[in-house]
Amino acid sequence: MIDLSIIIVSYNTKNITRQCLTALQKSLKKSPKIKTEIIIVDNASTDGSVTFLKKFQETSSKSQTKTNIQVINNRVNVGFGKANNQGVKKAQGTYILFLNSDVIADSVNFSQLLDYMQKDTDIGVLTVKVKLPHGSIDPASHRGFPTIWRSFCYYAGLKSLFKKIPILSRVFGGYHLTHLDLKKIHEIDSPTAAFYLTKKDIFDDVGGFDESFFMYGEDLDLSYRIKKEGYKIIYYPLYSVLHLKYQSGLQHEEDGIKKLTKKYFYDAMKIFYDKHYGPKNNFLVNKFIHLAIECKKRMF
Repeated sequence: MIDLSIIIVSYNTKNITRQCLTALQKSLKKSPKIKTEIIIVDNASTDGSVTFLKKFQETSSKSQTKTNIQVINNRVNVGFGKANNQGVKKAQGTYILFLNSDVIADSVNFSQLLDYMQKDTDIGVLTVKVKLPHGSIDPASHRGFPTIWRSFCYYAGLKSLFKKIPILSRVFGGYHLTHLDLKKIHEIDSPTAAFYLTKKDIFDDVGGFDESFFMYGEDLDLSYRIKKEGYKIIYYPLYSVLHLKYQSGLQHEEDGIKKLTKKYFYDAMKIFYDKHYGPKNNFLVNKFIHLAIECKKRMF
């Protein structure tokens, strides 16, 4: 029986994916008692990733490591959420870890993470501290759900203005929960899918990733549905990983990819709002929110 299935979606990040897998294998050696598998879903990469992943799978098989490696090669880019869903369908693990291909997780004790979740059956999701290259936490890994008020405070700059004042940070910093101590274990609304550990049965019960989100927002949506079922989502900073962010997204060197990614980014905001908040508000409020998102998109 497999304890942990690790799912990685690859898209034109061959060199970084190599670093990701090397670091991951280093961590897994620290938890020899848990049985793991790695499932890599490639979304029609054109940078040589397919060839690399085939060689990686063959090499791993010959080395007779305890970790089984599976590779799924898509002929077209089906999107992040759908690719992860494909991986889950192949997964045999009790727990599922969604790990971005640009995340370096070389010092994580997975046995300890699974033990922590097993001791509290109310935990539905767990993440570690996800750091950016300059050392600060990735804001997307420590999120509050983007209500109208929280989003307004964030985009109006109120979150940044009051983040160092504890009482006001609680009021104005809900978008990234800036009032919480990043050194301590606590509940959050959602981590990023860069490092998203959950139970397979919970993931299946809530219906997996919503594939209407092509890229961005699918992790928030999944967390929203999991919390709605009464589960806790835990930030566990005893371990950290490095997120080499935007390698294939908003900061891509190719303008065409950057523009398309921006479209997915702002479309995700609309989809999330319409799905979870729109039905609670009237027509004029919903129109205004869509207009605000469009204005932000044009300003970017």
